[in-house]
Amino acid sequence: MSHTLQAPDSICVLRLSAVGDVCHTLPVVRTLQAAWSGTRITWIIGGLEASLVGDIPGIEFIIFDKAKGRGAYRDLRRSLRGRRFELLLHMQMSLRASLASLLGVRAPLKLGFDRRRAHDYQWLFTNWRIPYRPRQHVMDSLFGFAETCGIAERVLRWDIPIPAEAQAFARQQIRDAKPALVISPCANPRFRNWRSWLPENYAAVADHAMVRHGLRVLVTGGPSEIERDYGARITALANTQVTNLVGKTSLKQLLALLKQATVLISPDSGPVHMATAVGTPVIGLYASTNPDRAGPYLSQRWRVNRYPDALRKFNHQDPETAPWGTRVRDPEAMDLISVKDVTERLDALMAARARGELHRSAPAGEMSRS
Repeated sequence: MSHTLQAPDSICVLRLSAVGDVCHTLPVVRTLQAAWSGTRITWIIGGLEASLVGDIPGIEFIIFDKAKGRGAYRDLRRSLRGRRFELLLHMQMSLRASLASLLGVRAPLKLGFDRRRAHDYQWLFTNWRIPYRPRQHVMDSLFGFAETCGIAERVLRWDIPIPAEAQAFARQQIRDAKPALVISPCANPRFRNWRSWLPENYAAVADHAMVRHGLRVLVTGGPSEIERDYGARITALANTQVTNLVGKTSLKQLLALLKQATVLISPDSGPVHMATAVGTPVIGLYASTNPDRAGPYLSQRWRVNRYPDALRKFNHQDPETAPWGTRVRDPEAMDLISVKDVTERLDALMAARARGELHRSAPAGEMSRS
């Protein structure tokens, strides 16, 4: 079933979480806005994610608060009562999202993932599906929604508003536009055992960044006990001064901080994609997850990739034949990344910056052909 749609009057985007995936989704929404300038867009989104993007002009955001349990579905139905969209873009493969689409969203066309990729039976909740394309980056797969609607041109634009308060916070932390390294050491706390690098390794990289490149170093993270412990340990282990901001920033403040920074170092996590959204280069640390699928979209040249080694060692799988997106859930996987691996990428990035070769992401409005 294929369609080349005329610009619809209204569409609903369903992407509840997580922060990184919402950052992947936003350029697709920007692409739709550019192609369908008169279309009203409603985005059903999670509460945390809304705190990052929910003030974007021209988009109606409806918060789905999963903490309310069944009440979240009642609230959604109440918010959408009497409304009908011409098209639903069902961009999340989860049973929670699918139930939200079934119970709350009325639309004659419901576009979702192809059956081969539609986890959690998402294909049962849609009547139109994007084509199957193997071995894609997450953002490329999401662009499949625009392409299936007949929009071939991509707009790599985020333009997430940053309030003046958050900008002032970032300037206070990184004064005089001094070059700065932000370290976001933890993935989601539930992935601690297989996505996070050792605190002593981050501390060694912080020392190298300061001594070799004169970079101010800041550590960021959420308020969980695991993340606070990481921040304290990195700060204590480093021989240079490290500013510990773990648990002290909102998402908007973190976004402003990442925009002010020279570079981010992080494992597979939401801040990787937030930094991409504001054009800051990322040195992503990958062993447990596949960077070709989920790495920093505009900084793949700077990644440290030990994922193939981890697949072979811990999963006994060939990287060429392992199912796309296979994870390595072994607490020793990230140990395959050495401090030297990371400092070499940092040295190369800073050398490129000195030569004027370090380009930030595409400016607002710039388009790239798919």
